[in-house]
Amino acid sequence: MVRLVGRSGARSTGRPGTLLRRRAPELTDDTRERRTRNKPHGQSGRNGDRAAHGRATARGSALRGRSVAGQVFLLQVVIVLLLVVAAVVALVLQVRHDSTQEARNRSVAVAEAFANAPGTREALEGPDPTAVLQPRAEAARKATKVDFIVVMNTDGIRFTHPKPDRIGKKFVGTLAPVLAGKTVTEQITGTIGPLVQATVPIEEPDGRVVGAVSAGVTLKNVGVAANRQLPLLLLAAAAALVLATAGTALVSRRLLRQTHGLGPHEMTRMYEHHDAVLHAVREGVLIVGGEGRLLLANDEAHRLLDLPEDAEGRHVLDLGLAPDMTALLASGREATDEVHLVKDRLLAVNQRTTDSQGGPPGAVATLRDSTELRALSGRAEEARERLDMLYDAGVGIGTSLDVTRTAEELAELAVPRFADFATVDLFDAVLSGGQPDVSGSMHRTAMSGIRKDAPLYAVGERIAFVGSSPQARTLTTGQAVLEPLLGDAPGWRAQDLERSAQVVEYGIHSLITVPLRAGNSVLGVVSFWRYDKPEPFDTEEQALAEELVARAAVSIDNARRYTREHSMAVTLQRSLLPRSLPEQDALEIAYRYLPAHEGVGGDWFDVLPLSGARVALVVGDVVGHGLHAAATMGRLRTAVHNFSSLDLPPDELLSLLDELVARIDQDETTDGGSAPVTGATCLYAIYDPVSRLCTIARAGHPPPAVIRPDGSVDFPDVPAGPPLGLGGLPFETADLELAEGSRLVLYTDGLVEDREHDIDVGLDLLRAALERAGQSPEDTCRAVLDSRFPARPSDDVALIVARTRALPADRIAEWQVPSDPAAVGRIRALTTQKLAEWELEELTFTTELILSELVTNAIRYGGDSVHVRVLVDRNLICEVFDSSSTSPHLRYAAMTDEGGRGLFLVAQLTERWGTRYTPEGKVIWAAQSLP
Repeated sequence: MVRLVGRSGARSTGRPGTLLRRRAPELTDDTRERRTRNKPHGQSGRNGDRAAHGRATARGSALRGRSVAGQVFLLQVVIVLLLVVAAVVALVLQVRHDSTQEARNRSVAVAEAFANAPGTREALEGPDPTAVLQPRAEAARKATKVDFIVVMNTDGIRFTHPKPDRIGKKFVGTLAPVLAGKTVTEQITGTIGPLVQATVPIEEPDGRVVGAVSAGVTLKNVGVAANRQLPLLLLAAAAALVLATAGTALVSRRLLRQTHGLGPHEMTRMYEHHDAVLHAVREGVLIVGGEGRLLLANDEAHRLLDLPEDAEGRHVLDLGLAPDMTALLASGREATDEVHLVKDRLLAVNQRTTDSQGGPPGAVATLRDSTELRALSGRAEEARERLDMLYDAGVGIGTSLDVTRTAEELAELAVPRFADFATVDLFDAVLSGGQPDVSGSMHRTAMSGIRKDAPLYAVGERIAFVGSSPQARTLTTGQAVLEPLLGDAPGWRAQDLERSAQVVEYGIHSLITVPLRAGNSVLGVVSFWRYDKPEPFDTEEQALAEELVARAAVSIDNARRYTREHSMAVTLQRSLLPRSLPEQDALEIAYRYLPAHEGVGGDWFDVLPLSGARVALVVGDVVGHGLHAAATMGRLRTAVHNFSSLDLPPDELLSLLDELVARIDQDETTDGGSAPVTGATCLYAIYDPVSRLCTIARAGHPPPAVIRPDGSVDFPDVPAGPPLGLGGLPFETADLELAEGSRLVLYTDGLVEDREHDIDVGLDLLRAALERAGQSPEDTCRAVLDSRFPARPSDDVALIVARTRALPADRIAEWQVPSDPAAVGRIRALTTQKLAEWELEELTFTTELILSELVTNAIRYGGDSVHVRVLVDRNLICEVFDSSSTSPHLRYAAMTDEGGRGLFLVAQLTERWGTRYTPEGKVIWAAQSLP
């Protein structure tokens, strides 16, 4: 960038460079540097090698001292070096002198202190002065950090010395003045080397000298202090030299930059090039002085602003520019890519002040024509926004498999990014998962808008579009319809004259209708309404609407298919679950079954009356979801029904069920599209109201909960067998004695497990809910589901709550039968008497006949121990216990057979009969309906 200060007059029309040569002395170094930074890239590349070569030549000249900058630099470096050396030498000498003087003073002080110390004079007069004074002298020497303390007599014979072999020898030094009572300080070479010592006399009270004390420091230790300070002095000197050299180098570099090491010819040629570049670039350049006058305008600035020929030198207010452009140039404020309309051009303006780095006041502005770029960028931005919306449609529409929610996501995405209002109308059959019926009515499924008071059909209304409406034409042709001006669309107004008038009066003025197509089927129609934007919809927006709806139609069709399959699975599952509970008096039962939100699972339960007034409870869970899980659940439930009719114990029943699951998995492979059954769980419990004993076994299922009559809750320790289908391990049972009024709670894992909590947390929450529950099974179910069941469950939940009852003792009759056929008559008599007490005389004959046959068979074939029990529940039940494991079989007797008709008579006289096995043998039972 070129800065010319104080220029006036007309712009030069001569050769490039004339103007710049005339103004070259006024160019500052900062100006040249900024101009170099702002040169066009191409020009910079062409002149880069030449400038680099010039700079290298200038530096070489400076380093060799051929230029003023080089000579000044070398002279200043030599002066600084001499000053630093002189300062270091002076400081070293001063330090050594100060150290020597300090050593002299310390020696005198130590010697005088030891000479005047108590006991020194007396020790000299003693028989062995060395024995007394040597330890003291060494201690004092170490304490005062001198190199020696020597005590001597008047003859100079030493009594003490740091080196014991020197004791008794002649003192080295001047002694005569000391014997005269004076203190002598001298620098000599003694027995321990060159040193500084002070010698003081030891005087009697009368002034007579009886000895002397000499203390001192060797010259080696005198120089230690100076040597310790010498590195610091040298470091400081080096730092001063570096700083001075750096400052000198900066000054020399500044001088070198001012001259560039160039001669007049080279500088003239360089400025000619710069001037040519300035007027050749396709970017306008303006330089405005601090007083608001235009100092420079290149050719491109003249063209963009249509400036007069004499514009340079005039005030910017007099150039006839647009008001906003004039205000910007006159203010001198900074601006970055501000867009200004100048006649028919959009100019991007950047402006910076020239005094930010100490230059003269003013501003430099650059102008760039962005008219075509703005138009292109506007279209590109619009295309990018449309692509973003289509991408968001692919991500945000179809997040659930719910038809209504998917339609709502489409409407919410379109508003306000594409339309001001959006409505989605679907055929009624689509909402329920069926195939669309084009002759049927439509349902307003979703609507979104920038306002809530639009006079459009509300969500939930049924709509029958007339044939002339855009929606009907869209459904008929399967093509989108554009109505740019609704006020001029009689076909649309014919749909509802009153409502149409309200819509137009409201301000909705343009409409696009697009069919929701999935393959060859049309699921509905989407309407986009424009209200806020005054421009009507155009054909490009119609194409965008079609693309948007096409993506949403796939998600809506997927949701419709899922809804259909889900409805089928729910229907199948509910048909396979018990529709009503069987009548029985042993348990008061309440239950709940709630399917998962995303798909039907395989949870199931059942209540099965058994012989002897007993009741079996079963609850299970099949792996997976969908139709296969529901069908598998039905197969397992049927199997449990069949196995329970055999009166098997819970552990044996689960073993048979485990084998069945394993065979199912062998027969069905995953290649056929069916999922494996292995992993299904089941819990089977049998409650006996006579003994109040509940026998439970489980195969990988969560444990049951028991609510005691006092309200306490516990989870009994029932052995957990492996899930069904794994095989290899036996199942175990647990016997629970339940007090009358206890509640047994059975459930599936969907109640206690979810993505946020594991089963231990779920069991704790279930315990808390059961503790708060009411007394009845219905209250218990309600309390559990209210506290534990989520709004959108991810798994099925089956829950059974059974409150126990006990069969009264007066409804039970038991007799032990001896192994004697004559005892049969006694049993008949006792039975007749008991039936009379129960007011069941009508059943006396058949009961006697049944018991006679069963007891006779037990005595004859069943072993020694025979036991008879008669119960009155919903039926009259006769049970005969024996120790044999052989089961009788019903058969037709021939005309010539003497026996074989007893069980046939029993089967004819009773409602049901059968055999169940116990650890002690078997039980033959028969049930008769009560009159």
